[in-house]
Amino acid sequence: MSNAPVNNGRRRFLTAATSVVGAAGVAGAAVPFIASWNPSAKAKAAGAPVEVNVSKIATGQLIRAEYRGKPVYIVRRSQEIIDNLGGHEDQLRDPESAEEQQPEYAQNQYRSINPEYLVAEGVCTHLGCAPTYQKGDFSEQVEGVDYGFFCPCHGSKFDMAGRVFAGVPAPLNLVVPEHSFPSAGTLIIGIGKGDA
Repeated sequence: MSNAPVNNGRRRFLTAATSVVGAAGVAGAAVPFIASWNPSAKAKAAGAPVEVNVSKIATGQLIRAEYRGKPVYIVRRSQEIIDNLGGHEDQLRDPESAEEQQPEYAQNQYRSINPEYLVAEGVCTHLGCAPTYQKGDFSEQVEGVDYGFFCPCHGSKFDMAGRVFAGVPAPLNLVVPEHSFPSAGTLIIGIGKGDA
């Protein structure tokens, strides 16, 4: 042991400096750790609303968008298709869309806010296959119905409102995601009517 006098000022300075450096180190380690709790950019994008320009879709044309990792079919229906939606309800499993496969505001004959557009997940409700859009030749699957969706994997059939026909493996209508039309040519998937 030394008999040298203790320099209290120097001791306080070293204690304070060590505390500041230690606190900075803890903060530096905590920031990335806490940031890792936030969802990744990919995860945020997967759940983020999707904006689709529908102004250039031709009548009868189908385009695909992706929302939450699933394909969404968007079809611009002609007036003839819209008028024919009521002509085969006796062949459908759930013509009134009683099962909750769509938002409340889309629980109608068109299953959409805007009758001109079908917005539905392109995923068969049987085993998750992708139904094909049959434009004009769907009557090969269902007599008297020219447009619809056919799942070639197991034979499920859906009309142009995404409603499932009776007697096929799919138990439910196609899922209609939350959607809205903030303007005539813009569709937002993931934000429903009144949520915007």
